[in-house]
Amino acid sequence: MSFFSHNVLLFVVLAITIAFSFSYLINSILLKFSQNLGVRQAQTKDIRWSPTIKPSLGGISFFVIFLISFVLLSFLDDSLPIKTNNIKTLGILIVCITAFLMGLADDAYNTNPLLKLITQIICGLILYFTETKILIFHSEFLNLSLTVVWVVGIMNSINMLDNMDGITTVTSVIILLFIVAFSINLNLIFTPIPIITLGLVGALLGFLIYNWHPSKMFMGDTGSQFLGAFLAVLGIDYCWNSFTLLNHNWLSSNPILLGFSSILLIFILPITDTVTVTINRLKRGSSPFIGGKDHTTHHLFFRGITEKRIALLYIGIGSIALAITLNLLLNFSTMWLITSITFSAITFLSLYLNTVIKKK
Repeated sequence: MSFFSHNVLLFVVLAITIAFSFSYLINSILLKFSQNLGVRQAQTKDIRWSPTIKPSLGGISFFVIFLISFVLLSFLDDSLPIKTNNIKTLGILIVCITAFLMGLADDAYNTNPLLKLITQIICGLILYFTETKILIFHSEFLNLSLTVVWVVGIMNSINMLDNMDGITTVTSVIILLFIVAFSINLNLIFTPIPIITLGLVGALLGFLIYNWHPSKMFMGDTGSQFLGAFLAVLGIDYCWNSFTLLNHNWLSSNPILLGFSSILLIFILPITDTVTVTINRLKRGSSPFIGGKDHTTHHLFFRGITEKRIALLYIGIGSIALAITLNLLLNFSTMWLITSITFSAITFLSLYLNTVIKKK
């Protein structure tokens, strides 16, 4: 292993370990604080799939570590090989703060769904006009439309996936680890977004200790909306626009196919869950925006799979998707393209059909 590789590995492990330690400490303090909150305790609790009431404070640790990462970047900017784009970075910061505050308000006051949708659309527009935008079409209108749809869609998908202990946490960690691995292979790990990503990997792992079944804490909308916004950014820069990072003539000339195939692969779990729930609820004549116990995870539980095993199953699916996506982008071939499409289709159909085929 080269000296550079040793430095990269040391940096990655050190960054994740420090963030993990901070996250574990923050969440332990928040959990103790919540249990001693007295009369205001009811305002920080949430009831979801679990029959017991638990604090929804995990998202605070994500956001704190995210802000710390940004502060550190401001000091490290001159020493980074690729400097921070002020407009782009400012846009990402504003969007993540907006998503966090919207989630915080929703956890506290159960805000109107229309207000949430408008806020999510604004987040998409801010990203587009601060240079975090999808570039796969020649038409700027199509790029703008897809950017907004993607941001709104993934913010809602991550929120909807947060329906069982550990599911959103492990799914998000795998997507973040894909960004880390992709950045290492492209020698981009010492750039702003991958550095922040490392911090969030540690933050989520520190939270997972309290979120693994049986959980002691939820991330709440505060966490899921913030995560959704940041993952939307990563999806734009490293999946939709991956052709801009790769030196391959075929990839550069087929950005639409590459963008859709990589997005559907690495984001397969949140996309499948959201699409499945939306289809089934529309078929029943109910609103897709109202919560329920009809997610892909719930139907697996109804089949007799325990919550821990469902989380492990999602880790397995996500890990396979991570490996295939890396090979699709870094070692592109027709075989990897067919493999990615096949795996995405099998995963979607398996999870979807499990929700519609009646148990005998």
